[in-house]
Formats: sequence, structure tokens, C-alpha cells
Amino acid sequence: MRARLPHVLAEFVMFVLKQGWACLFGICLLSAILLTRAIWQADWPIHRYDTLFVVALGLQVLFLALKLESWDEARVILIFHVTGTAMELFKVQAGSWSYPEPGLFKIMGVPLFSGFMYASVGSYMARVIRLFDMQFAPYPPYWTTLVLAGAIYVNFFAHHFLPDIRMLLFAATVLLYLRTRIWFRIGENWYWMPLPLAAFFSSFFLWLAENIGTMTGTWLYAGQNPFDQVSFAKMGSWYLLLYVSFVTVTLVFRSALHREPKLTDSLSTPER
Repeated sequence: MRARLPHVLAEFVMFVLKQGWACLFGICLLSAILLTRAIWQADWPIHRYDTLFVVALGLQVLFLALKLESWDEARVILIFHVTGTAMELFKVQAGSWSYPEPGLFKIMGVPLFSGFMYASVGSYMARVIRLFDMQFAPYPPYWTTLVLAGAIYVNFFAHHFLPDIRMLLFAATVLLYLRTRIWFRIGENWYWMPLPLAAFFSSFFLWLAENIGTMTGTWLYAGQNPFDQVSFAKMGSWYLLLYVSFVTVTLVFRSALHREPKLTDSLSTPER
């Protein structure tokens, strides 16, 4: 591509391809959701939700077997699975959304494949950091990021009983990460993007994925019909949740956090 395309276009194509490769787990899971919705018959001996659980579990095993994820990353992704499932159990019981189809692998109305949807976000973050040799600099004091991530996660539960402080949390994410840039490498060239801006773009694509989920009837928000667009307010929820996800991933990728960028050093051996 670099031989045939203008430099700027070649860099953009490589960026898109590597982003797609980084979110491979999520792409596979969304593809399974679309495919099963298109072909599933009510009289088949296995429920669609159970098939999605088996597919998601198989994907995780395959990623480890092919070394697309390390065991350290898998342990962090397991945290995503547990924290995501805990949120699902609470939110479904609170009536925020529901999973209308039957399934054997369901707990309190929540199908077990749902935890893998959160895990796919963790998989993307871990892989994209490696693929782009990402650095985050200047990074705020680590303890402050833990406190903010904890406050965001707790608010997802607490706002059902207490005043919703998400507006304060939005402001806190900008203030805390205002100077933090995501430095990433394509080939031999380094580029950067403000971390809050990257979180905003990521939340938009997660909002699109949410629309695929509701369009296929895989889950539905309270009062929503399958072909109703997911509220843009959900982008805000994902924007905040991404900070929880990011801080969780930094448990493994602490070496990517710097006061000043070190652009001459490769942080990892990227997948080729």
C-alpha cells in the first residue's frame, strides 16, 4: 500500500485495518448476533442465546490458543466479564433493559453471553495498545484514575437510589485527562490524539453496536421496539464506562503510562 497509495492515504488505510484487527473479538461476536438472528428458527433444539454463549466461549479459547491474547490480558478481560455481568444483573432487575428470548444459560434473566460483550471491549483495548505501541502521556497520577473509575462504576448502580452525578463525572474525565495524549505508531511514524476525544469516538462506535443488538432483538431497553434507534444518551454511558474499561486494562499495561512520551522505544512486539 505504501508503494501504491499516497502517504496520507496509506497511513489512514493501515490505521483502519489495524483498528479492525484490534476489535476482532467484537466483530466476530456482532457477526454471530446478526447471523443467528437471520437464520434462527423457533423449533430448533438449542436456544439462540445459548448458541451465542458457546460461540463467545469458543472465541475466547481460540484467541488464547492462537496467542491473539496473552494470559495476563485474559485475566484482565475476565474482570471485564465479571464486572459487566454484575452490572447486567442489576440493570435487568432494575428494568433498564431486558433479554426477551429464552435460554438455558441465563441467570436472573441475563444470558451468560452478555458478559462477553463487555469482555470484547477489554479485548479491543488490550490488542489496540499492543498493535499501535500506544503510550499515554502525560498521564495523571495513577491513584486519581482509580478513584474516578470507581466513582463512575458505582454511579451506574447508585443513580437508581441517589442523585445521578454523571455530569460531574463527565467534567472530571475531561479535567483529569485534559493533557493526556494517546501516542500511537503506524509504521515508523508517530501520531497522537487527546484521550477524551478518543473516548468520544469509541463511544460512538459502541453506540452503533448497541443499535445492532437492539435491531436484532437480542436485548431491548425499557419501552423500546427493535427498530427504534438507541438513545444518544447511551453514548454518554459508554463514554463513562470506557474510562472504567481503560483503567482496568492499565492493570496490565502500566508500562504504557508515562509522564512524557518515549517515542523512540517500542513497548511491545506488535502482531504482524
